[in-house]
Amino acid sequence: MKMQEVFDKMKTIAVYGMSTNIAKAAHTVPGYLLKRGYNIIPINPNAETILKQKVYRNLMEIPDKIDIVNIFRPEEEALTIVKEAIERKKAKGDIKLIWLQLGLKNAEAKQLAKENGIDYIEDKCIYIEHKKFVDN
Repeated sequence: MKMQEVFDKMKTIAVYGMSTNIAKAAHTVPGYLLKRGYNIIPINPNAETILKQKVYRNLMEIPDKIDIVNIFRPEEEALTIVKEAIERKKAKGDIKLIWLQLGLKNAEAKQLAKENGIDYIEDKCIYIEHKKFVDN
């Protein structure tokens, strides 16, 4: 899938590990996307709202259709999150893409996502990629 398609067609992004700390990328990156019209759904067990968005504890709690799961958690947690995303996809038929932020890679998670029909991007910042897309 091309980046332009990702940003044109996938508008609802569940952000796993979205932070309440305004100094962290896990707060500023989703905030940037929110300002550009994307539906941002925070997942964080320690908050009620972030950027005025209702926070959920996990993917299954989210009532909206999810296009992208953007992961801001340590790469060793990626496999568990991918397994959760696959369960959700089987139950609700959504989740088209899993995106691990810059510096994060997990070969096993990538393989599992692909085997279950979910596109997978790793080691790229969704903010940096979006900026390339909108600036061209």
